[in-house]
Amino acid sequence: MCEENNNTNNLECSCLYNLLNTIIQLQKQDSSCCNLGGCDKPFLGPTPEVVCYNTRPITLYNCQNGELWSIFYTTNGTEAQSTVFRCEKLDDCCLTCRILIDNGDGTYTATNQFFTINLNCVSAVRCLPDTFVDIC
Repeated sequence: MCEENNNTNNLECSCLYNLLNTIIQLQKQDSSCCNLGGCDKPFLGPTPEVVCYNTRPITLYNCQNGELWSIFYTTNGTEAQSTVFRCEKLDDCCLTCRILIDNGDGTYTATNQFFTINLNCVSAVRCLPDTFVDIC
């Protein structure tokens, strides 16, 4: 299924690697340009209500049972689970994610808690709508 032309030594995770690498690169773009107008504006569309995004939240699906990966986190002394993450780093077939808290209204709160997952354990990635997340 995945193309053999990839940036990793492991063909099993190359299609996910390419997708996640693109997401990480998009998230690293300088958002200071969001206030630019006129010919210097680096995007199409109107500027009065421009919202700058810095995160493309994702969910990950388990390759063995097709269920969402759910990761525990602790906030204010309370343990909870999240299925929404922010890609932070990609090293071969290992993806490091920041755990996001779903606020239930289409917004997310970033935690300072991370996990690393082997992409060979992931069958699918679902991208959620781009958003702004205040990164601590």
